Amino acid sequence: MLDGGATNDRYGPRAFSSTRPVERARHAGPASGYRATGDRAGSPPGQHRGGQHRRPRGKSPDPAKGKRGPFWRELLIIVVAAAALTLVVKSFVVQVYKIPSVSMDNTLAVGERVLVNRLVYHFRPIARGDVIVFSGQDSWGPDAPPGPSDPVLGFFDDVLSAVGLHSTQTYYIKRVIGLPGDRVACCTHGKVTVNGVPLEETSYLYPGDAPSSFSFSVVVAPGHLWVMGDHRSDSGDSRYHTDDPGEGAIPIDEVVGRAFMIIWPPSQIGDLPIPSTFQQPALHGGTAAAALATVAGFPVAGTAGIAAVIGAPVLLWRRRRRSRRR
Repeated sequence: MLDGGATNDRYGPRAFSSTRPVERARHAGPASGYRATGDRAGSPPGQHRGGQHRRPRGKSPDPAKGKRGPFWRELLIIVVAAAALTLVVKSFVVQVYKIPSVSMDNTLAVGERVLVNRLVYHFRPIARGDVIVFSGQDSWGPDAPPGPSDPVLGFFDDVLSAVGLHSTQTYYIKRVIGLPGDRVACCTHGKVTVNGVPLEETSYLYPGDAPSSFSFSVVVAPGHLWVMGDHRSDSGDSRYHTDDPGEGAIPIDEVVGRAFMIIWPPSQIGDLPIPSTFQQPALHGGTAAAALATVAGFPVAGTAGIAAVIGAPVLLWRRRRRSRRR
């Protein structure tokens, strides 16, 4: 904000030092085309009176005064812009999810809230070790019921679903263990293996849990992911859905995004990095491990940058309006 001075007079101090020039003009008769009454020569009486056009002494015109809109209008613009920005971010960038069960203990506890990056997989592929949110549609179920038969209601239902304000689908949160074409098996020397490479899961597995209470060996179908909870003894994950479509694996198309940060409660705020065991060179073909380590930090920085790009036009618009008013 700019602070105005105490006064802002256009006239010098000598302009108001004496009334004599006014008296002289009053007795001297017309001068420079003006009558003593202040009317321009040749004009009908009553027009162009100097008194009607004079500003009060000691005051200057305020170009901004009278041009500002009502406060409620500016407030409404701010609220609408904020709501639109929130919907855009929620629909395409970041969304908050609440943890509903104990299947991801101790990584994620019931009631905690996580930020899910909906945009990251447009820039890099899903990686082993990612914690993802996905829909049970066409895999674990239950499938969403058919939408309303009325086309108008169906349109609004689709719009609300697209912006994340309404959904009839069931969502799950698990850790990615196997990618398309991977052979995931258990247990070799008491460990889960991916393509024969054993995973060291002590950093995220629930204390006291075995990698699996029973043996299995599957090849992940194309376009699918093998996912498991960190609380293996209390997680209904891919191991228990082998009779469903995908033989337990979930479709990549149903993945909402990657959970990358815990935001609630405040005592648990922190990121959700990819465990180091998934960066073994044998899993990624050598150089892929380095590439994975590079992109692992993208979701946080990328989301913040994109949100800033979306919000920049609104801030610039507000700044331009303020500069015009001054």
